[in-house]
Amino acid sequence: MASTILVRPAPGARSRALLRFGTVTVTAAIGRSGRSSRKREGDGATPLAAMRLIHGYIRGDRLASPATRLPLRRIARGMLWCDEPRNANYNRLVRAPFRPSHEDMMRPDGLYDICVVMDWNISSRRRNGGSAIFFHVAKPGFAPTEGCVAVSLKDMKRLVRYMRKGTVVRVL
Repeated sequence: MASTILVRPAPGARSRALLRFGTVTVTAAIGRSGRSSRKREGDGATPLAAMRLIHGYIRGDRLASPATRLPLRRIARGMLWCDEPRNANYNRLVRAPFRPSHEDMMRPDGLYDICVVMDWNISSRRRNGGSAIFFHVAKPGFAPTEGCVAVSLKDMKRLVRYMRKGTVVRVL
C-alpha cells in the first residue's frame, strides 16, 4: 500500500474530507473551521500540511492491538495531552495530576480508542501553533473535529494495518 495518506476536501462540507490510502477511499471528518495554512491553537482548523505519523495510542481495555508496523502504546488512566501554549509541556504527553489545560487520552466517547500522533508542531514546536493534531476515530455522523483527521472505527482498524512510522498524512 502507498506510504502517503491523502486528505482532500469533500464537496459541500468544509468539515468533511475524502481520505485516500492506496486504493482505499473513505469518508473523514476534519476541523470545524475546515483547513488552514495558518493553524493556530483553538482555531478548529485542520492544518494544510504533510504530517508524518510518529506513533499511536490504543485503548487496550476496549480493543485488541491490531497488527501494524506503527508503534502503538496502550492508553492508561492519567495519560493527558498538554494543550496549554504557555506550559513547557505544550503539545506533549503528560501525566495526571496536571493543572494546566489538557486533553484526557482515556476518553469515554471512544474517539481515541485508536489515536495516531501526527508530527504537527511536535518536532519543532511553536507556541500557539496548534496541539493534539491526531488521526483518530470519528464521532457519529462524522461531526467536525477540533483540527484532527478522523475516520470510522471500522476504517481505522482497516487502515492502521498498513501504517508505519513515517507514513505521511497530506492534507490538501
